[in-house]
Amino acid sequence: MKLIDLRSDTVTKPTPEMRRAMYEAEVGDDVYGEDPTVNRLQERAAEMLGKEAALFVPTGTQGNQVAILTHTRRGQEVIVEAEAHVYIYEVGGIAALSGCQVKPVPGVNGAMDPAAVEAAIRADNVHYPRTGLVCLENTHNRSGGCVLPPENVAAVAEVAHRHGIPVHLDGARIFNAAVALGRPVAELVAPVDSVMFCLSKGLAAPVGSLLVGSRDFIAEARRNRKLLGGGMRQAGVLAAAGLVALELMVDRLADDHANARRLAEGIANIPGLAVNMETVQTNMVAVEITDPRWTAPALVQALRAEGVLCNDTGPRRIRLVTHKDVTAADVELALDAFARVVKAGPQ
Repeated sequence: MKLIDLRSDTVTKPTPEMRRAMYEAEVGDDVYGEDPTVNRLQERAAEMLGKEAALFVPTGTQGNQVAILTHTRRGQEVIVEAEAHVYIYEVGGIAALSGCQVKPVPGVNGAMDPAAVEAAIRADNVHYPRTGLVCLENTHNRSGGCVLPPENVAAVAEVAHRHGIPVHLDGARIFNAAVALGRPVAELVAPVDSVMFCLSKGLAAPVGSLLVGSRDFIAEARRNRKLLGGGMRQAGVLAAAGLVALELMVDRLADDHANARRLAEGIANIPGLAVNMETVQTNMVAVEITDPRWTAPALVQALRAEGVLCNDTGPRRIRLVTHKDVTAADVELALDAFARVVKAGPQ
């Protein structure tokens, strides 16, 4: 039985071009700054995002945490959207690593009201922590892959900068946002001070993320990457796949978006399931279970038995993610499985 893996775009396998590039990669010791392939990847990433410099890191979580550690001082406060990845899914890293506390601000599909962000910035009072950083996330994972409106990013950044506060963007899937909007990625990240983006999600590289920002910021971030164990020596064998990802895998994200739209439309027509189509903007589909017979964990297990893998994100909610290893034909097979399983009910 063929498995259709809709759990995440992190399950993608590297392409033949990536495997060949990894095999042939020219390498050196990256901790000494001597890996030519890593250096090329960092230069290309900085160029594409319109920033001065970049740093190759093993994971998106490390990239975000290195950025927060670099921007802040212990005892400060970090403003985040209330469902942000850096707050929900990064093991309390802001507290554990940076010694900062979090100020969650509720948003709509991941977008915070600039006025609410300004209200959350601490006054200069001896009793309060100082606000050290504002974090954004684009696309927004917990909202189902919604794209932050560029005008919202600009407005929030303007508020932060007016108060002398830097802005970091968790741009794990920022290229999905750029493809969805049809706008250059550099334009989307221009208002912020630093950006982390992943190579190992929709771009399908096996490992790695990039942190980009000013030269001074990246120089300090390099020290913090070392502190967190991210110095990887002959990392060119990994960076080579990242270069292929940036050159060959960005435009095809549109296929993932089209497959997600088809998947969402099909599921919305299955009695017992519901999808808010307004949130289906990139490669994720958030499915609400309205059939009282089903819970999300039970449905996930029943679908697995039919060869469809997905994750529950709440008692009655599941998430589906399309990627390069899910074809249009796979989407149709998955829809057939959903219809059969939901109609039959728990066994």
